[in-house]
Amino acid sequence: MTIQTPEPFATAVFTSAEAAVSRLEEIYQRNTQFLRDRFEAYLSGGAVTTRVRASYPFVRVTTATHARSLDSRLSYGFVAGPGVHETSVTRPDVFKPYLTEQIRLLIENHGVPVEVGESEEPIPIHFAYRRDINIEATLANNDKSVVTRSLRDLFDVPDLAAMDDAIADGTLELAPGAPEPLSLFRAARVDYSLRRLYHYTGTDPEHFQNFVIFTNYQFYVDAFIRLCEQRLAAGQAGPEAFVGPGNVVTRNKRHGGGTTGTAPGRMPQMPAYHLVEPGYRGITLINIGTGPSNARNVTDHVAVLRPHAWLMLGHCAGLRNTQRLGDYVLAHGYVREDHVLDRELPPWVPIPALAEMQVALEEAVGEVTGLTGFELKRLMRTGTVASVDNRNWEISGPQVIRRLSQSRAVALDMESAAIAANGYRFRVPYGTLLCVSDKPLHGEIKLAGMASEFYRQRVGQHLEIGLKALERLKHQETERLHSRKLRSFAEVAFQ
Repeated sequence: MTIQTPEPFATAVFTSAEAAVSRLEEIYQRNTQFLRDRFEAYLSGGAVTTRVRASYPFVRVTTATHARSLDSRLSYGFVAGPGVHETSVTRPDVFKPYLTEQIRLLIENHGVPVEVGESEEPIPIHFAYRRDINIEATLANNDKSVVTRSLRDLFDVPDLAAMDDAIADGTLELAPGAPEPLSLFRAARVDYSLRRLYHYTGTDPEHFQNFVIFTNYQFYVDAFIRLCEQRLAAGQAGPEAFVGPGNVVTRNKRHGGGTTGTAPGRMPQMPAYHLVEPGYRGITLINIGTGPSNARNVTDHVAVLRPHAWLMLGHCAGLRNTQRLGDYVLAHGYVREDHVLDRELPPWVPIPALAEMQVALEEAVGEVTGLTGFELKRLMRTGTVASVDNRNWEISGPQVIRRLSQSRAVALDMESAAIAANGYRFRVPYGTLLCVSDKPLHGEIKLAGMASEFYRQRVGQHLEIGLKALERLKHQETERLHSRKLRSFAEVAFQ
């Protein structure tokens, strides 16, 4: 079959980041509309005699020298060496501030223009729709369509073999003469995760903010919702809106207030809530549920949004007899007994503590509790956190207890190591602040009455600490927050 494509877009050269992003938007919008028009005509019974294809836009930079004009403190914004560096791009409407910054840094640091054009990476027909092709295309055709041929005979469909994380994992093998990657993720990989985010969290990707909290208890969600509603009702400066599952949007009183949208009849698996601020500088909280598999799953997808930081706030088992219920643990290392990332990130790879995250969390604990210096140690311990994949670890035999003792771990949970390891893997600053909810090795087992009292006393304070830590990080330079500890010696340019 011949292939029907839109009129080609000539590759253009830009010295302005804003103009380059505008061209990316133009190509993307034109090409996705081209696919939608032909797909809906096909669903309505129109004859399709050719294969239909449209491609993602690309951005490319070519350098001829190792010399570059840049601040040596930066960990991103420049290519590793001379050559052609390129990436395909999707949803420039969502990524506009991010793309503008990354392209601006390339132009400034290398003193060369960038090129924007159409890549050779086809847009899968499913990804031409922003959410669900089955819903959106059916609604567009009044549910009267009949599909008479195999979809993949006529349109490109998602190719999972091309949606890997080889760039991030350092396993990419380029064909001779192929451009070096500019970004950790190609366009189709990003599109895949954007749809997974909506599926799991119940909110569209454009609502996600650059500072993310992961938790594993509904108590934290309830406290976050109350806090956000209070801020908006008071007309507090800063937040513009609060968004919950179903894209239910509550506006700040300063902007007229009111709520739009309909909450889902059944909550998604990992519901997300967003306190929205201009420039994506607000806070997103996601209840990821229990277990390392969930932790890995959600961070695999949130990572494509390139957040400035993510933070785990949850409960843990205290492993030291000197700890009390309600004490905090600031993780400075992880024992990765969860095994969910062993193939992508071998256990011998250290997951370092990031100074900016550690300082922000410790200062936030001091501010909220009123304790400083040596007195702070009465309430918070800095140490190693062990994460396991067995919820009943405490009855698994003496070998488990011996390994925990040898690791010098002070706390144990199921999610923190996966979240930190994926932060390291995807170059997203990470941190962990846990609260001791039981001490099974010392006879204090989490039972219903004990747990209820603990939750009543500690959840609000714990959440407040996490929010204050993220507020401190917001006031730091973004370039400082993205530590060079997270970058390899041959790194992509995009943050």
